[in-house]
Amino acid sequence: MINGRSFLHGRPVRCVWRSFIITLSLVALAGMAWLTTPSLRIGSRAVAAEVDAVGAPAPLGFADIAARVKPAVVGIRVRVEEATSSDEAQEKRSIPPDSPFDRFFRHFGIPIPESPAPKSGTALGSGFFVSGDGYVVTNNHLVANGKSFQVTIDSGKTYEAKVIGMDPQTDLALSKVSASTDFPYVRFATEVSRIGDWVLVVGNPFGLGGTVTAGIVSARGRDIGAGPYDDFIQIDAPVNLGNSGGPTFNVKGEVIGVNTAIFSPSGGSIGVAFDIPAETVKLVIEQLRDKGYVTRGWIGVEIQPVTPAIADAGLPIAAFCSA
Repeated sequence: MINGRSFLHGRPVRCVWRSFIITLSLVALAGMAWLTTPSLRIGSRAVAAEVDAVGAPAPLGFADIAARVKPAVVGIRVRVEEATSSDEAQEKRSIPPDSPFDRFFRHFGIPIPESPAPKSGTALGSGFFVSGDGYVVTNNHLVANGKSFQVTIDSGKTYEAKVIGMDPQTDLALSKVSASTDFPYVRFATEVSRIGDWVLVVGNPFGLGGTVTAGIVSARGRDIGAGPYDDFIQIDAPVNLGNSGGPTFNVKGEVIGVNTAIFSPSGGSIGVAFDIPAETVKLVIEQLRDKGYVTRGWIGVEIQPVTPAIADAGLPIAAFCSA
């Protein structure tokens, strides 16, 4: 004690208490600001997102998945000739015979639209086994008007195949390989793929069989004007000529879609490809396997003359019909 004042390490006690109180106040204000700031609040989405991003594992490689699914993917070679007979020309029609639209066109004498006639030559594409007894899924536009079909498996061995059924409306076809062997096959996904999911494409681009590319699901529900049942999955995995009819897999090795079209000003891949969803493929292939074609409901309006009986009864002059 000096002159009646206490000192602590050479500083007056009163000054120490004053400094302590000021420091405590500043700490309290800083703590309140930290707790009330949204981006720093404990348990906030911002903090959680940063932690998740930092702790997220790097994407795994696709080698194991590719090794499992590649044996079930095939290359398809189709010999195509331009249709010449009247029966073959009838098969090119884009409207099914005896449908309400067919009767409408005939009634008014309107020419029935036809699909473009194929040129003679060889078409290359892809497909995949969906059963051990040799059923192969591919695109309708690949096998339509084909005269002979060859399927090349992953080992390089080639088999003759025949078309079981085709569905131009969804651009799907089912072929069958007859052989005394049990082929490896893949299954369709049971869960709907989400935007951002990893995907793996295996196919026969430019005749280069067993080619594997990867990407993500870019969008769903795309309508590209390909037909009345457009509901495509958009992916960014490289898909090129020859990938048509091949499968797109998820990380479980399940088929989420069938490669059908690409958007490309040059004809090569620019990262915009479209798949028929697995849920659609399963329904169509089931009917093609059972009866060789797909049955769908029709509903429309048929114009009929007003007879005295209809006029007296006050019935509508247009009757609904279905087939």
